Order: sequence, then structure tokens, then C-alpha cells
Amino acid sequence: MRVSDYDFVLPEELIAQHPLPERTASRLLVLHKDGGALMHRRFPDVREILQAGDCLVLNDTRVLPARLLGRKVGGGAAVELVLLKPLANHLTWEVLARPGKRLSPGTKVQFGSGELTAEIIADTEAGGKVVHFASQGDFYAALDKLGQMPLPPYIKEQLLDKERYQTVYSRNLGSAAAPTAGLHFTAELLDDIRAKGVKVVFLTLHIGLGTFRPVQVEDIAQHTMHSEYFEVTAETAAAITQTKQQGGRVISVGTTPMRTLESIATEDGVIAAATGWTDIFIYPGFKFKVVDGLITNFHLPKSTLIMLVSALAGRENVLNAYQAAIMQRYRFFSFGDAMLII
Repeated sequence: MRVSDYDFVLPEELIAQHPLPERTASRLLVLHKDGGALMHRRFPDVREILQAGDCLVLNDTRVLPARLLGRKVGGGAAVELVLLKPLANHLTWEVLARPGKRLSPGTKVQFGSGELTAEIIADTEAGGKVVHFASQGDFYAALDKLGQMPLPPYIKEQLLDKERYQTVYSRNLGSAAAPTAGLHFTAELLDDIRAKGVKVVFLTLHIGLGTFRPVQVEDIAQHTMHSEYFEVTAETAAAITQTKQQGGRVISVGTTPMRTLESIATEDGVIAAATGWTDIFIYPGFKFKVVDGLITNFHLPKSTLIMLVSALAGRENVLNAYQAAIMQRYRFFSFGDAMLII
């Protein structure tokens, strides 16, 4: 299978640059994976499509305001750091840094009025940096004040309200990007879904910026995925197991719960509580053991995410659905409209 098999042409004006005023105002393209039939709906219609006995699985990670703009101490040159993952005591981090070549170990950077400082302590094999932070008070309070959301590179407009890049159920801080399929939900919509007899459960997967990195090999089987940390509680595992035993459907809200569940499931689809790291790469030919359906946004051409969606619904079905979405002027990517695959 070739990366070019997952390419499509998207008019630039269909890339959503900002969220809609109301979270649930997005459109919803429903794709039936058996046969490829399409329905054009509104996002709140998920209440009608989900059935009693189904289980909706959401990722409760919370995005760090991980983009920091500062200046070198002594020289004054502008510096940008993007936090990737903590390495020790949540004060030492692996980061992306610009201009990386001018930030040698020992360089110090100041943010704001000095409420937060960082020292470059090492280079990484991947081309990043290891930095150690010091703050005048609580590190995360300083980060919340000074940091910006690390929006994807295709979003050019400034996000005025940081919470619009968070799901309403976010609680476990640690992601460098949002689980964007969940941005469409409100607490009221989730309550309506529960009232219908649908289980609503949560897991955590902290999303890394690797999710935006392009596939750089033509043979997709040669691609190596980045690794991300996850946590699945015994309560969530039990709810999913019960759903499968009773013949209900497990619907993943976003690709991250899907990747987590398919990483930890046994061959016969049993889920147990687990924590760890996953670098699972799901592409056509993958045998799903747990997940039956997916709520997701529209993904970039030639990305690992469109390959994952194609594994669930079939490449031709997905590309046909994307062409229909383009014809109907759906909004694409992180702040765009949604797709439900059932």
C-alpha cells in the first residue's frame, strides 16, 4: 500500500480556521462502513443514531498551553519552545525549539517578565532539546498564563478562547494537541446520550505533536509511529467488556480511544485496566477486536489518520465520503465538521 493511495485535493478555503460559536453546530456526515452509504446530518443527531446498549468512549486528556514565546537571557533573541513530554518532576521537558541551532546547552531563556525561565541542558536524537524550567511560583500556573495553544500548522488564525481547543470533559493535563472529535460535545448532549441508555466512559491518551508529522515513506508499512502515554481504568474496561458481551456497539470518539483500546485488547477482544505507551499504527488490513464505530473529524491527505479511518470503513468508501464532503462544502480538520462511521 502506498501513501499516494490516500491523497485527495482539498480547497484551502475548506480548512476551518476557527471553531463555530456553538460546539454542537457542526455538520455530521454519516458513513455506513458496510456498503458506503452516506447521510448528511447535524451533529446533535448522534442522539438518534446511537442506540441503548452502545458504549461511547472518550479521551479526557487536557491540552497543555505548550507553546512558549520568550527571549534568550543576555542576548534578547526571540525563542519559541513547544513542550512535548515531561522527563522528570514535570520541570524537565523534551521540547521543539526555534531557532534550534542557536540554542546550545547552557543557554537560558526568559518568558514573560521572568515568571518562567528555562535552561537548555541537552540535544535530542530527534532534533529537539531537553530543557529544565524554573518558575517564581507553580510551574503549571505560569504555563497557563504565558503559554499558547499549540495549534496545528494549517490553522493560521489566533485562537482567542483557549477553552475552545479543550473538550468540555478534559481533566488530565498532558496533551500537545486536542482530541478534536470531542470538541463537538457539550455536557448537555452527553447527558442526553446517557439518558438514552448509552454508556459514556473515559480513558486518557496524551496526544503528541507526532500526530501532525507527515508520512515520509511511500510504502506505508515502513512508517514508524510516535509513542503516546495512555491510561485505562478498571471501570472503563468493565463497561466496554459488558457492552461487547451484551451485543452492544463500542463507538470511539476520535482516533485516540480507538488506538488505545486496540493496543491493549487481547485477540478475543477482552479489555482490562492498563497504563503504558502505544505506538500502534492502524491501516487497511488491520483486524479490529473492540471498536465497532468511530466519531471523527476529517483528516489530512496522506496522513496516518486517514489510513486508520480507511482501515475501519474501507479506502474507497472513505475517499468517496471525503469527495462528497468537499462537494457539500463541509469544514475540514481540527475545527471542522464531523464524520460518524457505523
